[in-house]
Amino acid sequence: MTKAKAAPTPEFDIQRLYVKDISFEAPNTPEIFQQEWQPEVDLDLHIENRKLTGDIHEVQLKITIHAKLGDKTAFMVELNQAGIFTVKNFDEEKTSAMLGSFCPSILYPYARTAISDLTVKGGFPPLYLAPVNFDAIYQQKLDEAKNNK
Repeated sequence: MTKAKAAPTPEFDIQRLYVKDISFEAPNTPEIFQQEWQPEVDLDLHIENRKLTGDIHEVQLKITIHAKLGDKTAFMVELNQAGIFTVKNFDEEKTSAMLGSFCPSILYPYARTAISDLTVKGGFPPLYLAPVNFDAIYQQKLDEAKNNK
């Protein structure tokens, strides 16, 4: 009687979390501080990942924020929060979900804190980003890819 080989156990590990790039600009200071603080805030969020070696991947969460008062820019923030993750012994579909949804959800709280800290250091009230449903974003990208085939 032969024993069936057990499937390898899936492994996930956070190797490193880091800020890859960060930028803050407040081109209309100090005049902008004289205006009532009712900004219009535009947020752009982008997720990228790439295989480094074997089961090691870098995931990047790129966030760009543009805050305006009327037609004047109050501040702009660009942040690339990244991490190196081990994603081993998952099938292709699950690996894709880990890199496209699970890992960005780990990076996001770090990005939120960095952005809040930057706006305060720039002389503005803290900017608290709303929670993001990375599962929904990932599913939307899958649906778009399916519809474009």
